[in-house]
Parts: sequence; structure tokens; C-alpha cells
Amino acid sequence: MDEVRPNNGPAVAPGLASIFPPGLQAIYGECRRLYPDQANPLQVTAIVKYWLGGPDPLDYISMYRNVGCAAQDVQEHWHYISFGLSDLYGDNRVHEFTGQEGPSGFGFELTFRLKREVGETAPPTWPAELMQGLARYVFQSENTFCSGDHISWHSPLDNSESRIQHMLLTEDPQISPVHTPFGLVNFLQIVGVCTEELQAAQQWNGQGILELLRGVHVAGGPWLITDMRRGETMFDIDPHLQERVDQGIETEGSNLSGVSAKCVWDDLSRPSEDEEDSRSICIGSQPRRLSEKDTEQIREALRKGLEFNTKAALPPINSQKQGHDRPQSRKDSLESESSAAIIPHELVRTRQLESVHLKFNQESGTLLPLCLRGRLLHGRHFTYKSINGDTAITFVSTGVEGAFATEEHPYAAHGPWLQVNTHWLLVHTQTILLTEEFVEQMLGDLSELNTREETKLPKEYSWPEKKLKISVLPDSVFDNPLQ
Repeated sequence: MDEVRPNNGPAVAPGLASIFPPGLQAIYGECRRLYPDQANPLQVTAIVKYWLGGPDPLDYISMYRNVGCAAQDVQEHWHYISFGLSDLYGDNRVHEFTGQEGPSGFGFELTFRLKREVGETAPPTWPAELMQGLARYVFQSENTFCSGDHISWHSPLDNSESRIQHMLLTEDPQISPVHTPFGLVNFLQIVGVCTEELQAAQQWNGQGILELLRGVHVAGGPWLITDMRRGETMFDIDPHLQERVDQGIETEGSNLSGVSAKCVWDDLSRPSEDEEDSRSICIGSQPRRLSEKDTEQIREALRKGLEFNTKAALPPINSQKQGHDRPQSRKDSLESESSAAIIPHELVRTRQLESVHLKFNQESGTLLPLCLRGRLLHGRHFTYKSINGDTAITFVSTGVEGAFATEEHPYAAHGPWLQVNTHWLLVHTQTILLTEEFVEQMLGDLSELNTREETKLPKEYSWPEKKLKISVLPDSVFDNPLQ
């Protein structure tokens, strides 16, 4: 269990500075530069450190009182800063030391800015547990965060009745990157957002939504301060902002290239008794390789597109570190044990499918319209990676070079990885000429999924002429596959 105590580290005499780890000193130095009058801030600290078997990867979370900046319309708030995602010690007890030139540990620490309520004399401690939860995910999955990422939480961040139930990440506006003896540390700020704002970030991009939030004082302002009592979305406050988002989606599409999901696919062209085999054995021609650029984009989708299903959509996090020894080198999700069946290409052959049935839970299904309009109609791809197994479903358009799903064979399986070539969604395809009205019809058929209201399940959508069927099913179907 964590405890709150004053931090005595930075205030020690210079002669005793050597007893404090260099990585810790470097971050403390930046904090002292920012808050010279708060040498001993309150801290939440892990009683049992992570390398000793404790459940919390962050050794400390410092909490500062920030008076804001009236000239920039920045309100007073509490400023939280984590210690532990970067390498504090340099002795391999937590992070593998890789030198001064690269990232320190995971290369970043988390920060959070929470509006200070009137009469509040001490910072709330719940943001520290939120930061610990995100850190546990990073340590187990070895997936790092970047500015512009979004994290679906589907629960008020402070366990209240607040509408602030999700997060975006951005660069902290005040803290500069720190060069430590163990590498570079950046500071990523958590920004609490409403469901509508999260959905806008998914449909367009996180950076665009963050920029809009900066222009709305109540919704964050220039320093993106989270107000848990905010009852209105930025679109309620300024309806014209929705037009800017719609325009961005229309002209730029979405930069969300994939998500972890509850999903499966079935080969309807195979006899039912071969269903299990259809996702484990591939026969047929040697696959065409994806281009290097698209391969990296899909890997990035599987590596980082994690945060949208439910509060548990972040892959299950063990409360204890296995063996409590230093972690392995950072790796892509495609190289992890759970996805090993997907690659390498040379070990699995590709089979073309005649007809497929795609199954998603409701939350995965809500992103199908985004997949079609925001990605595929802009010549891009979109990947669903199952959180319950090795299955992956990638939609590709003709703009994605080297895909093993082709115009002649729009459905192809590569091990448990299904690829759907959507050339038939494009109006000017040379293979099948379809009207723009049909594309809009398909998007219209699925549009009911992209709403806040619960849809009565199961829902089925079918395009017989394309030999494609999509079902949206309750979570229980995926959580209890034998039912």
C-alpha cells in the first residue's frame, strides 16, 4: 500500500547528494527548477519497491501546487509527476541500462494536472493510483506511450460520477526533456476527457483534439488542466468545434491504425468441422510481403492501438512482476509470445477465402464506421487485434502495397491473421465498379454502432454479393467462447 510523505531527497546538503541515484537526481533537478519554493513536496511512495516484489512500478509520485498563469488564462492546479518509468538507478534492478544516448528506461515519465478546488489545502491522491495503473500496463506489455495517444478507461478517473472517463496524452507544457546519465526522459501529461472527446480523437487524431481543448478554458485551456467536475463536453461549450472535427476527418481521415479488440473470424467457405483448422493451418500460395512502411504501421497498430475496449481492455496486468528481475529488451507486439503465430511470413502460408464472417463485441463494432470512412476510403489500413488470443483482422485498401489479400482474392488468412482487401469499397476500382451510393449505404447500415446508446444485441449485417457477414455480439460470447 502506498503512503504519503514529504520528500526529503532534494533538500539534503550537497555533500550527501551522492547517496541519491543519478536518474532520480536529474528529474528532481527539473522539478526544483520548476518549483524552487517547494523543495519538499508531498509524495505518494510505494512502501515495497517494485524490484523487491511490490506491485507498483512507480517508486514515487510527487505532488506540487501550481499557481497557474493569469496572463495565459491558466488556472491554479495540482501537478503530479511520476518517478519510475525511466531508469532512476542505472544498475539493472528495474530497467536494462542501454547507455546515455538512447531513452532512459521506457523513455518517459507521466504527469497530470488537476484543477485545485476552492478551499483545497492538499492534493487528492487518487491520480497517483491512476498513474500506477498505467505504469503497470507499460511494464507488463512493454508498450510505450506517445503524445497523441488515447486511453479508454470507461470509468470516472476518480471513481466518482464524473463525465471525465478517458484520457489523452500530450507533452507536458512546462517540464523540459531531461538528459540523465542513463538516457533521455520525456514527460507525458495525462489529460482527462469525456467520451465524446475520446471518440473524436479516435475518428480523427489525438493531437487535433488536444489542440481544440487548449482553446477552451473550461475543457483544459493552454496547459490542459483536468477538471473532474466538468459537466459539458467541448462540443457542448462550442458547437462549432464539431464542424472542425468533421472537416478534419473528411480531409485527413483518422490516424488510428488499429486497436485491441474482442473479435474472431470464421471461414464460411470451409465445412463447419474444419472451423478450428481454418484459423491454425494455412495452405496455398506464398504470401506477398507487405511493404516495409505498411508492415511497420501495422506493427505499430498492434503495438500501441490498445486503449478502447473497456477499463480492462488494456491487456491483463499482473500485480506482481514475474521473478522480479529486470525486464527483457523492449519488443514489438508482433514479436511477443501472444502474437508469435502471426509471423514470420516464411513459416506460415497464405490461404485465400471465398466467404468470411467477422464477429466483434459492441465496443469493437463502434469503430467499424471509423475503419471504413476514416481509414479505408483514405487508402489506409485498420487492424483489430484480439485481446483473447492470437487472432487479428486487418482491413486494407488498394493504397496498401504488398498486402496478401488481393483484388482477385479479397479475403486471405495468414495463420490466425485474416486480411480483408476492401477494393470493392472504392468507386474507381478496375475489378468491380460500385456506385458511391452503395458505399454510403454500407456506412449507413453500420452507423447505428457509432452512437453512445446501447444497441440491442446480437446485430447482423450481411452483403451476400460480397460474401461478407459481420456480427456484433455481447461480450459474454468472447469471454465464454464455449457458450
